[in-house]
Amino acid sequence: MRTMTFRDALREALHEEMARDESVFVIGEDVVAHGGPYAVTQGIKERFPNRIFETPIAEAGIVGAGVGAALAGMRPVVEIMYLDFITCAMDEVVNQAAKMRYMTGGQASVPMVIRLPCGVGRLLAAQHSQIMESWFMHVPGLQVVVPSTPHDAKGLLKTAVRSPDPVLFFEYKRLYVAEGPVPEDEYVIEFGKADIKREGEDATVIAIGPMVQKALEAGIALEDDGFDIEVVDPRTLSPLDVDTICASVAKTGRAVICEEDSSFAGSGAEIAATIAERCFHDLQAPVVRVGSPHVPMPFAAPLVDRVVPGVAQVADAVRRVME
Repeated sequence: MRTMTFRDALREALHEEMARDESVFVIGEDVVAHGGPYAVTQGIKERFPNRIFETPIAEAGIVGAGVGAALAGMRPVVEIMYLDFITCAMDEVVNQAAKMRYMTGGQASVPMVIRLPCGVGRLLAAQHSQIMESWFMHVPGLQVVVPSTPHDAKGLLKTAVRSPDPVLFFEYKRLYVAEGPVPEDEYVIEFGKADIKREGEDATVIAIGPMVQKALEAGIALEDDGFDIEVVDPRTLSPLDVDTICASVAKTGRAVICEEDSSFAGSGAEIAATIAERCFHDLQAPVVRVGSPHVPMPFAAPLVDRVVPGVAQVADAVRRVME
């Protein structure tokens, strides 16, 4: 099996879906001139010259155009340069795209993907480094997707493009250069199906996005302590694969939830509450969450290192539940 970067896997998924379906098109800032801010849309202008559109800096207009095109039978892939800027288009996302199927009694739908580079990349501080997964988990009608590997990125993006309803596709900026195996054959990954990235017996670590790799590294380090952890990657936060998560927790009796977002009211809080409701009598220790403190993302590198959780924090959390 070949090895690809996360970025290349996303690009290949877009090219394949645009070749498969003429209703798919790309719209966003700098998607032509620079191949997108992270080079995911490179080559589309040359191969599909009439199906990629560069826009002014106007997120409400970009997403609004996507909603209208989707209602007219197209399948737009909207790129927002930084996740933070989606706040300029919250009405279009939350009040229009998310609710259209419900408010029309199923007569209309919005098959639109919004790609959202997020999290810490270069040192970009508080307005270009946010993670807002839990915001959109809370909105009925939106699907929230968070891939952690090139394999998952390609398969999930292809599913997103084919979905009849709006998808918010979170791409952690630091993962664009991550490498991993990607099949050459056609494949898609069903939403709502978590993946067990590492099997273990002593504790379940539910890890989101880049925390998956950190959890896997922590698993290797914890072997020296005699602990065997299982790493579960939800892959989609809405829909959330509660069955796989609870089956793993029932097996190990311990749960650690890891995210780069703030732990306060984050996606990890919802997962912890679900475990408490569904698996309480299986737990041998309280659920522990690992996440960022409830502060804006700083600019200074030493402060970023203090804010974003790493391998050591995951390992320490496992040791706590094992006590």
